[in-house]
Amino acid sequence: MTGWATHWSWPNGSASSLRGLMTERTLIVNADDFGLSPGVNAGVARTHEHGILTSASLMVRPDAAAEAAAYARATPALGLGLHVDLGEWARHDRTWTAVYEVVSLDGDPGAVEAEIQAQLDRFRGLTGREPTHLDSHQHVHRWAPLVDMFRRVAAELEIPLRNDLGGVRYCGDLYGHDEHGNPIPEAVTPDALVEIIHGLGPGVTELACHPGIGADTGSAYDREREQEVEVLCDPRVAEAVRAEGVALRSYADIASAGSGAR
Repeated sequence: MTGWATHWSWPNGSASSLRGLMTERTLIVNADDFGLSPGVNAGVARTHEHGILTSASLMVRPDAAAEAAAYARATPALGLGLHVDLGEWARHDRTWTAVYEVVSLDGDPGAVEAEIQAQLDRFRGLTGREPTHLDSHQHVHRWAPLVDMFRRVAAELEIPLRNDLGGVRYCGDLYGHDEHGNPIPEAVTPDALVEIIHGLGPGVTELACHPGIGADTGSAYDREREQEVEVLCDPRVAEAVRAEGVALRSYADIASAGSGAR
């Protein structure tokens, strides 16, 4: 695993506290799509207050983003990153088609970069702070034409970019659809999550999730969001975290370790 110190230098030898996190089994449980809808916001709040959720990634374009940001401002223990939204695609008849596109990913790279910056500025305006991490809706930051743009933004902010910069291992196994969009309910159960926890290696792992309450996103994934809420709040899951000696952290905790804060 690549540690943060490989990418950024920390003052006064403060990387020592970060190395401590890299040797213990540390888990960041991060909710994507925060701000997408009131139901998603409610799912994030419930799983943070009554489950193992430690962090969220904020979508800044939907109407519910302001509500999500207000919750985050009142809940400093919740790490908060930016979930850049450049579009969404759904699979129909074995073909991925655009549900919407904020900006053409095949068009002017300058327009894409400007949209990323606009969403970062919107994040700052809503939350009054910088994001603790950076990722994107449907992982578009991993697309070859875009990855360098996202790396530049993350490096300038000195924050992790999901599954790319920052030394944090990514796990997307708690997800109730396969790569073709077909439901796989067995992937979203307490037993499945306990198995993920048992299998964690040393270092920092981000477990992505998509909690939500109610069918208000217009997505085929609404029922699975409710299942994720149930799983993340299941006492057997919290007990597995304790029994395995896994440290629950947020991306804010990782940043504090890197800066030498205690």
